[in-house]
Amino acid sequence: MIAALMEDRKRIDRAIACLETLAGEGDTGRSRRGRTSMPEAERQKVSLRMKRYWDRRRKARGPRVDGGSR
Repeated sequence: MIAALMEDRKRIDRAIACLETLAGEGDTGRSRRGRTSMPEAERQKVSLRMKRYWDRRRKARGPRVDGGSR
């Protein structure tokens, strides 16, 4: 009797897993792609940090000789 109940349990677990996959709730083994969103405050910090970074790079390089805007 226990073996029969265990077999029923396996069958039900497989059915639930299949239904979850069809509904998009189960673990399909695929990783989520794309970028995650960044809070506005963090975006501002990154923006300021990168502006300082590029300002330092420009100063270290010196003035452009050709006058171009590449």
